[in-house]
Amino acid sequence: MSGTTSLLVGTTKGAFILTADAERRHWEVSGPHCDGWPINHMTADAESGTIWAGGGGDWHGAGIWRSDDGGATWTLSRLSTGQMDRWAAEDADFAAMIGWQDTPAPFGDSLQSVWALHHAHGKLFAGTKPAQLLVSGDGGTTWEMNGALAGFADREAWNPGAAGLTLHTLVSDPDDPEKFWIAISAAGVFATSDAGKTWERRNRLSNAGACGHHDHPAAPRNGETGHCVHNMVRGADPHSGSELLYQQNHHGVYRSRDGGHTWDDITSGLPSTFGFPIAVHPHDPETIWVVPLNGDMQGRYPPGASAAVWISTDGGETWAAQHSGLPEKNCYFTVLRQAMTTDRQIATGVYFGTNTGSVFASIDGGDTWDEIARHLPTILGIEAFDRH
Repeated sequence: MSGTTSLLVGTTKGAFILTADAERRHWEVSGPHCDGWPINHMTADAESGTIWAGGGGDWHGAGIWRSDDGGATWTLSRLSTGQMDRWAAEDADFAAMIGWQDTPAPFGDSLQSVWALHHAHGKLFAGTKPAQLLVSGDGGTTWEMNGALAGFADREAWNPGAAGLTLHTLVSDPDDPEKFWIAISAAGVFATSDAGKTWERRNRLSNAGACGHHDHPAAPRNGETGHCVHNMVRGADPHSGSELLYQQNHHGVYRSRDGGHTWDDITSGLPSTFGFPIAVHPHDPETIWVVPLNGDMQGRYPPGASAAVWISTDGGETWAAQHSGLPEKNCYFTVLRQAMTTDRQIATGVYFGTNTGSVFASIDGGDTWDEIARHLPTILGIEAFDRH
């Protein structure tokens, strides 16, 4: 596979697009886009070139921006109202200043922000805060809320994570549009085999008696993984053809070879149990990368203040540190849950962004790293976009 690689970067101060030359050595940065909205996540359709950016917050409400011209222009689809609408409704001068129009939002004030976007099988999916699943069949113009998840039987018992009750991960089966997985902090993994008509929770440990005792409230217990999933990715299992999933949890890294029905703890060999992102090789599902941090209460920076990405080439059985080109000391950045990705080139590129505004890239599987952008706002999400 060859072509142009771009990185879609969501930040606290808008969306940015990083575009590489053919060798992925030199990168140009455009932005900020989307009127400076907080953008949690971005995605794109490789066939049409359409780019979407989702975000918002207490001030703006939830919304999704769309560009059909590579990021040159954007249109906003507002999903909910925020504090600015309440102010504008009571202050005509303020309303005039921001160009506010009293246009009803489809979900009222029930949504705070969009946390994840995913395009698959001709549909656009959005995960929100509070945790709801939205689906659009017309590229994001109109949206429907998934009723089965909204009315899930024990929903009132779900506990929010530190960032709130967020649906932050969307995973589809490329061959079967009926199969879909989501992750919610802190309710765990959910899956559907009937295109969202029904859902089931899938958090059971494969060997419940082996997890030991942990005092941490997010640790595995009662035969299940911790429910505070931070990120989840999918790869086709080369051994059995079953569904291979990986997750970085608030407390540990886990693998499932059966679509999430059972999970194996694969944390052994890593320097900590805590981290946010996980990425899988697009052509080798046994190869995965994580960015361990020292702990949730210890500062949330690399162990020993020395940056490293950790790789496993055997599905999490063993791990090795990759740090060439990364800050070796006095490094206190955080890599957030959606701020790591891979492209789909033959020589696969791996990328991550930091809360200090840097983007690091490796085009040799993580053996060496280069800082390709710096001084951006806090980076919330990165997705690679390959144009052919």
